[in-house]
Amino acid sequence: MATLRWAQARYSAGVLTPPTPSPTGPNAAQKRAILLLSLATFSSMAVQRMCDAMLPDLSRVFDAPLSLVGHVISFYAVTHGLMQLIYGPVGDRWGKYRVVMLTTLGCSVGALMSAMSQDLDQLVGARILTALSSAAIVPLALAWVGDQVPYAQRQETLARVGLGTMLGITAGQWMGGLITDNLGWRWAFVGMSVLFASVAVLLWREEKQVTAGTQAALGKASFGQQTAEVWRTAWARKVLLIALLEGATVFGLLTITAAHLHHTHGLSLTWAGGTSALFGLGGMLFMGTARPTIQRLGEVNMARTGGALLVLSFGVIAFSPWWALAIPACFLTGYGFAMFHNTLQAKATQMAPQARGTAVTLFASGLFLGQSIGVSAVTQWVDRLGSAQVMGVADACLVGVVLFFAHQLKLRNATDLDRI
Repeated sequence: MATLRWAQARYSAGVLTPPTPSPTGPNAAQKRAILLLSLATFSSMAVQRMCDAMLPDLSRVFDAPLSLVGHVISFYAVTHGLMQLIYGPVGDRWGKYRVVMLTTLGCSVGALMSAMSQDLDQLVGARILTALSSAAIVPLALAWVGDQVPYAQRQETLARVGLGTMLGITAGQWMGGLITDNLGWRWAFVGMSVLFASVAVLLWREEKQVTAGTQAALGKASFGQQTAEVWRTAWARKVLLIALLEGATVFGLLTITAAHLHHTHGLSLTWAGGTSALFGLGGMLFMGTARPTIQRLGEVNMARTGGALLVLSFGVIAFSPWWALAIPACFLTGYGFAMFHNTLQAKATQMAPQARGTAVTLFASGLFLGQSIGVSAVTQWVDRLGSAQVMGVADACLVGVVLFFAHQLKLRNATDLDRI
């Protein structure tokens, strides 16, 4: 309750202006905006993953080894992660929806520059420029939902936006390979440029209705104050820690799943990669059935059930002597992750309402940093211990993450602080 009293005092003093979501849920304009934001997150994730399948063709075209061509992915990822810290205060200061609209247009320019690149250095530079804009879209879309949608409907609404994200991951990898094989890699970027431009125009057409009456919700505090407000809250620090640990364990496990199936069971890389890709389909199934699942289970049971599915499924993948069990297991990892992460994501949008954009981008940065740590750790130890042993250790760590979050969530809900 100390946090509640502190926030109310800050609001009364005029330092912070709380958002005022409608108690009846999103209106017609907001529903259209949510659909458009989902299209924006789809585009953002698609352009991020579309180079995965292009690497062999880019290596041939530019006559460069894969280690250098891989910079179109690795440099993008580093830039994307670092920019998360900047866009939170920017969105809080000037409006999250408006920043998403402008950065979507920026992605269109970056994708067009990628298509026009004449050498590998130019392509890497264009990818960096794309990442400078793309980094804003997903976290600020989630933060905007947090500002506009009452908490009772927020988790379901976040799942709708998350559906665009999951579809973008899957479609980006698929479209990148398909268009490259049939038309050439440049046309894949041309298509993304047209898509981003179209979404930016649609966002612009809705901006006046979406932002009408919301200017008072923009933060008056400085950038430094907004960040300090987040870190000052004990609950926010816990959520950020859980995001870091979730990123390290889950994505560390995902990174070596295909390699484990290939080396342990002798599956071809095509079959191993296709099996591990079922993670995305499992996540999409949850996003499509989020409403009844959330209503039936509630937050604490969502975290427990999703976490249990993650732990058990990764355990089956790591230690089952029958590779066929990896097919349903990989699917269930995606479903379980979506349940667990959706619950954590909902809490991230409410951990610091007075600086929501900053809070959610810090959350995204923690998740990204965790991924980097987890991937680095598992790839260093897999040659020494074996993939099954490394997956077992990471899975055991994941048990602790799940139990810690479920316990903290139960304590938090007992005070009902997030529903005010």
